[in-house]
Parts: sequence; structure tokens; C-alpha cells
Amino acid sequence: MKNGKLELAQRLLGKGFSSLSNNEKKVIERIQNHLHISRNINKEYDETLTFGERIADKVATFGGSWTFIIIFALILLCWIALNSFILIQKNEAFDPYPYILLNLFLSMLAAIQAPVIMMSQNRQAAKDRLDAANDYEVNLKAELEISQIHEHIDEINDNKLIKLIELQNQQIRMLTSIIEQLNK
Repeated sequence: MKNGKLELAQRLLGKGFSSLSNNEKKVIERIQNHLHISRNINKEYDETLTFGERIADKVATFGGSWTFIIIFALILLCWIALNSFILIQKNEAFDPYPYILLNLFLSMLAAIQAPVIMMSQNRQAAKDRLDAANDYEVNLKAELEISQIHEHIDEINDNKLIKLIELQNQQIRMLTSIIEQLNK
């Protein structure tokens, strides 16, 4: 089994098996065992996420949506309208202009939302690296399989050519024999 890997690595990649990267070794082993290499990276990655990571991804998804921007703008407008126009007339505004309490809430929201979004982006970058590695393995295996198919086709064509030459030689002998009989 090991000799098969060594021979495949040398024949397909022109390198010894031990000098291959882990991805290339995996591809050679999959080719040798006639196994598929493609897999659903998204599903595999999503299965490893913790509860907190899932929540962070949902917060980041919502925080980067138009729904969030529109709701947030409406809340800000309501806050300003309530404290600047409605409650100020009754002298009961709990956060009059310059809206210090609103600024505190906005700062706290930004302080919490920014790291959550960063965590989500870091996970997405890790997922992208897994996708790229899987794409490389799939593409390498496809390239090697195509190379093997070309070798087989070339071998078949060589065999057909040899048979064709043999048939042609046989026909030449038969024609030579017929010509000799006619000349007698």
C-alpha cells in the first residue's frame, strides 16, 4: 500500500511522498483508494461552532443589515423627538440636548458590537482558509485524475496504432502475395 503511494506521488507529482504537503498527501491517498475528496466545508465548520459563536454570528449578521440601520435610525429619531419636542415642553425630558445618555448608550453599543463583529469576521476568515484548502485539494485531485485519463487514452491510442500497423503490414504482405501470383 505504501509503495503505491510512493509510485503515485512520483508518477503524478514528480516528487517523493514524504516531500509532499499534507494536502497533497491526502489527495494521493484519496486517489489510491478511489475516494472522493470534496466535502461540505460549511456544514463541517458550522457543526464545530459553540453557542456563543453562533450568537456572535447572528449579532454580526443583524448588525450589518439594513433592518438594523432602519430600526436604529427610527429609535434615534424617536429618542430625539421625545426628549427635544415632547418632554421638553413639560419640563420632564430625561435626556435633553446634547443627549448625554443617548451618547452613553451609543458608546456602549459600539463597544460591545465591534468585538462581536470582529470575532465573526475572524471565524469567517478561518472558514475561508478551510474553503481554499479544500478547493486546492479538489482541484489537485481533478488535475491528477485528468492526467491519468490522458495517460490511459494515450496508451489506448498507442495500442490501436500498433494494431493498425500490424494490420497494414499484413495487408501489404497479402497484396505482395497477390501481385506475385498475378505476375506468374
